[in-house]
Amino acid sequence: MAERLLLALGALAGLLGVAFSAMATHLTGAGTLEVSASFLLFHAATLVGLAALVLGGHVGRKAALLAGYVLVAGLALFSGDLALRALAGRAMFANAAPTGGVLLMIGWIVLGVAAFLRR
Repeated sequence: MAERLLLALGALAGLLGVAFSAMATHLTGAGTLEVSASFLLFHAATLVGLAALVLGGHVGRKAALLAGYVLVAGLALFSGDLALRALAGRAMFANAAPTGGVLLMIGWIVLGVAAFLRR
């Protein structure tokens, strides 16, 4: 049970990290390409770890896969929009980054729930 709690707390840290990063970017207006890159990097590690947890049968498969795919969709919108703004000077579409950020937070919540579900 301690491992499941640790995974859930890691998911909470991911959720808060996304929320605080978005707030910091909005408050300072700086570093959209850097934020995009860092989100891609730490979510890449999360997705690899999540796949390993699913393959090992340590988390609820359906919930964990849902969490992973929601995280990927959130990354595509959030990081994609920030990178496009930084590199091409235009948005992907209206509210792409905020929608992606919300999806990332939802993905982290679902991952936290998956920690307590067994295969």
